Amino acid sequence: MSVLPAGAHVGMDRWRGRVALVTGASVGIGSAIAKELVRCGMKVVGCARDVEKIQKLESECQSAGYSGVLVPFKCDLSSEEEILSMFSAIRAQHQGVDVCVNNAGLAHAESLLSGKTSGWKNMLDVNVVALCICTREAYQSMKERNVDDGHIININSLSGHRVLPIADVHFYSSTKYAVTALTEGLRQELREANTHIKATCISPGVVETEFAPRLHSQNPDKAAAAYTKFKPLEAIDVANAVIYVLSAPPHVQIGDIQMRAVEQVS
Repeated sequence: MSVLPAGAHVGMDRWRGRVALVTGASVGIGSAIAKELVRCGMKVVGCARDVEKIQKLESECQSAGYSGVLVPFKCDLSSEEEILSMFSAIRAQHQGVDVCVNNAGLAHAESLLSGKTSGWKNMLDVNVVALCICTREAYQSMKERNVDDGHIININSLSGHRVLPIADVHFYSSTKYAVTALTEGLRQELREANTHIKATCISPGVVETEFAPRLHSQNPDKAAAAYTKFKPLEAIDVANAVIYVLSAPPHVQIGDIQMRAVEQVS
């Protein structure tokens, strides 16, 4: 059961019927964000490589009687061609994007001293380059339709603000530091372009999702330990932060939300 922050219903009214793109919507945080936006009445294009999971989520939203609609879309974000094709389809079928939630991200356990170049490149492609392509295309979509109140939200990480002494995540952390810089750079460029389009990043700490099992796929015990030392954040907590950000009055721009479990050390 999700609980919307106080006042969120009112703030979300202006987004009813409008289009949001959520990347990495098949599992975890992306799935929770897509579901909440549909519940608030938005038309949500949820993309991922595993589109069947998003189709299942679409059925759940329908069964729950949510006022919005979820549109599953298969897209490999490591391919610019597929991203551009997706934006073309959104333009043809839904006019364009009003809200872009760059949620997709991944980590490979590749240290700086012995990591594989392929793993580093994959993290850069998805966590940084795909985020920038989606941002650019979302902005162009807003601009060509004279949408001046759009919003681009980057799901960042506390790893974009501090470096943990864990070799497995050092390169991943560098991609999240990039997201911190890119979000502020985006805010400046949007302001210089005389728009009222907002840029925000949300930086959670440990969230119980498929992230750790994927990162530590060779070591299930290590993956399990990531979520048992203390009560971690849940995906819905991050989704509620997205709702809070979108609910802010038109003149208020929230730059970054840093959030962690109460018992998380750093």
